[in-house]
Amino acid sequence: MEVIHKIGRRKTAVARVYLSEGNGKITVNKKEMNTYFPTGTLQYKVMQPLVLTENAENFDIKVNVYGGGITGQAEAIRLAISRAMCELNEENRGVLKPEGLLTRDPRMVERKKFGQKKARKKFQFSKR
Repeated sequence: MEVIHKIGRRKTAVARVYLSEGNGKITVNKKEMNTYFPTGTLQYKVMQPLVLTENAENFDIKVNVYGGGITGQAEAIRLAISRAMCELNEENRGVLKPEGLLTRDPRMVERKKFGQKKARKKFQFSKR
């Protein structure tokens, strides 16, 4: 099996995932996944597509991720792994799609407008 390369994005985070046969080792930016993502919630998000398709122990995954915050990065990795699982076996699509793991989340930070304090907050208005 050759290496499968997929990209996942969330907010401003971009994750590049390289999936190859192995024994379940996940490396994120040359660090162990458990050290890069210290909380259980983030580790669960990254592992979710592997657990649902029952491939947690079958593949080694090398991830390069940049931009955004730690949660956005975890969700970008989740999308990229889900896409890789679909390319590996088309039957995985039926498992991942109902969970919403193949949908690119389009929500982004709204831009700040001129003449305002933030995107929606205005400067204090004084009538007199």
